[in-house]
Parts: sequence; structure tokens; C-alpha cells
Amino acid sequence: LLIGVLAGTGMFIYYKALDSGLNRDDPFAELTGGRPAKTVDGALNMLLLGSDSRDPDNKGKPGQWRSDTIIVMHIPASHDHAYLISVPRDLYVHIPKSKSNPQYGDTKAKINAAFAWGGTPLTVQTVEEYTQVRMDHVVLIDFGGFKQVIDALGGIDMYIEQDVKSIHPPHRQFKKGMNHLNGDEALDYARQRYQFSDGDFARMRHQQQMMKAVMDKAASSGTLTNPGRLNSFLKAVTKAVTVDKDFSLADMAVQFHGLRSKDLTFMVSPHAG
Repeated sequence: LLIGVLAGTGMFIYYKALDSGLNRDDPFAELTGGRPAKTVDGALNMLLLGSDSRDPDNKGKPGQWRSDTIIVMHIPASHDHAYLISVPRDLYVHIPKSKSNPQYGDTKAKINAAFAWGGTPLTVQTVEEYTQVRMDHVVLIDFGGFKQVIDALGGIDMYIEQDVKSIHPPHRQFKKGMNHLNGDEALDYARQRYQFSDGDFARMRHQQQMMKAVMDKAASSGTLTNPGRLNSFLKAVTKAVTVDKDFSLADMAVQFHGLRSKDLTFMVSPHAG
């Protein structure tokens, strides 16, 4: 019992230390009224945003960057499943007026323009207006930094659905079939879209596939039970994300420690093509 208490206390202290090292933003600061009500206690709705910024100082801020990836993740009160709904970045929706840049917004545009015009606050406001679902947390993922997460796992296995030559230097050639990819390779493949008949929908599919592969590798390679590997993996994760001020990695680890990739359901928001 004593060993169990000490181990649990040590793990809690460790997660709290990771919490303190997370990059934080306040995406809800400008949202003062008119938000959808929270309808179910215990359920969580998280907005996952993938920034196409290569500037680490530009996370969450309005500017020239748009969010390539928009995913609404719903976790029911039972905490035994997660539903991840990809929102096409070119979805044509109403974007409210930006409070930080009043010259933008209050018009219809592609949904990823919200990030460029008003950073994470305007993106939250836009997604909540479109979905009529209240977001509890926001996680901004720097996909440029996500390669370290994959490398910390020793790479991941992904099924390449067709032969593809990357449009980005060094123009990698991906062969159809199961491939073992390092961080640079996985991100490069997940960014391709022009070579596929369904374009950006293929990219969303491959991003979902990559996220699932990361979970599979973390669970199957002993990472979750090996303190050294787990430390490298979690430190890479904390460097690759920016979270809201109330997000707690310790709470997430406790509440969702049993979730595996088989417990994830991926889908795409309704669209007109």
C-alpha cells in the first residue's frame, strides 16, 4: 500500500511538473457572451487545431497563418470513447467579427480564415457558432514540432494507400503498402493532398491515420510502461502543443488513461463537397 501511494504521488507530481512546462494561451478571453450552453456534466469537448505556422512565437496569434487542421473531439461522460470530427479547412461558414482585429469577420469565408483573422479566440467563436457545441478546452498542435513526438516513439507504421511523390523537398517517394515512417516522413505524407482524387479530404484522412498510429505505437511499444520512453514521449508532446489556461495534463492522464486507438471514432463534419 505504501509503495502504491508513493508511486501514485510521484506520478502526480511528475504530471504537474509537465503541466507547468506547457505553452499556454487564453482562447476564451474574448468570448464574453452568446456561447452555447454546456449540456452534459462530465462530458468534454476539445478543439484540436493544427497550425501551419513554422514560427514558434506565432502560436495562437492572428496573422498570416491559417489552421490546416480543425478537429472537434467529443468525449462522453463515460470517458470510455472519443469521437474526433475533422472539419474541412475550406468549409464555407459565417465567421463572427474579430475583437482583436475588428476589420475582419462578420462575413462568410473559409473556416480556416478565422485563425488568420483572430487567432484561437475567433476560431473557437466560429466553431461554436457553426456547431452550436461549447468547447471546454483548446489544444493547438504545432505539426512542425510533432515530428519529435513520432521520433520519440521510434517512428510509426502507416498504410500508404497509393504510390505518392511528395510535392515538398526532398520530394520523397512513398510506396503503396505498410511503411515504417520517422517524424519527418510521417508529417510529409500527412500533408500531401494534390495527388489524391479527393484532395484535402485525403489529407484529413491521413492526419487521422497518423494520430491513431501514434496512439497504437505508444500503447504497443512499451512506452506507457517504460519510465524513460514515457518521459521522452511526454516531453516531446508538451513542446509540440499550446493549451488553454485551465487544461491539465495530470487530470487528462488520470481520466483517460484507459483510452486506446480502438476507442477512437473518426469522422468528417457534414459538407457539400
